[in-house]
Amino acid sequence: MTAPTTPPPARDTGLPEEARRLAAPWRPPGVKGALTAVIVAAAVFWSASGAGFSATALIEGAPAMGSFLSRMWPPDFGKAATIVELLVETLQMAVIGTLLGALLSLLLSFAAAGNIAPRPVYLAARFVLNALRSVPELIFALMFVSAVGLGPFAGILALTVGSVGTIAKVYAEAIEAVDPGPVAALRSSGAAPGQVIAFGMLPQAAPLLTSYTLLLFEGNVRGATILGLVGAGGIGLELTTALRLYDFGHLLAIVIGIVLLVTVIDRFSAAVRARLTA
Repeated sequence: MTAPTTPPPARDTGLPEEARRLAAPWRPPGVKGALTAVIVAAAVFWSASGAGFSATALIEGAPAMGSFLSRMWPPDFGKAATIVELLVETLQMAVIGTLLGALLSLLLSFAAAGNIAPRPVYLAARFVLNALRSVPELIFALMFVSAVGLGPFAGILALTVGSVGTIAKVYAEAIEAVDPGPVAALRSSGAAPGQVIAFGMLPQAAPLLTSYTLLLFEGNVRGATILGLVGAGGIGLELTTALRLYDFGHLLAIVIGIVLLVTVIDRFSAAVRARLTA
């Protein structure tokens, strides 16, 4: 009887496992992969046909878009002081709305985290977040304008409530993703629930929470430019007025101001996130 042979050891290519996996020869997808591709293609086709997507209409409408853009040139900075004032107001709305929304979201995220809250509390909190996230911020703005009147305060309240619906779910998922080891060690040592959260969960989740908050701030700056459409402060009302009066030069000046503001905030957020991940 012949002795059993052992397979030769795998040749060490000096590449890490991920690189070896990526360098492996391509293999055609199996039945599951092909079925997934068919389902995705069918969903895309169904969505495009139902939504009236038409590349032909876009190409035929290109001259009209060019005509609209040509009427906006050159920009009219005659009301630059007004634009700057309203952009500052928009930024202030976003700062306060993000701060209040982030604080409320952090509190609510503990109830929406499955590794902390009991099941009934978890389900109730998730339902509340889904309901808040389903309502557009313009609806909240209209509601608060009717309550506190026209102006940026109504916009701040709308941004705050909208922020809770947007970011509390992400906060909860960041808390659910923490390493359970330190949490279990604190619980086994007799730490109170508040101590477990403060010393076992928040330090781990803090970088993600900060990054998500910065993304929320960027979104709120853009959102605050729209709330002015219903009188909730910010640059939106000025933009709508310029459009209705066909003051295209002033309209382009407002758009340029918004782009510059968003660009500055984006670079600031990127710098902060780079320091967090360094």
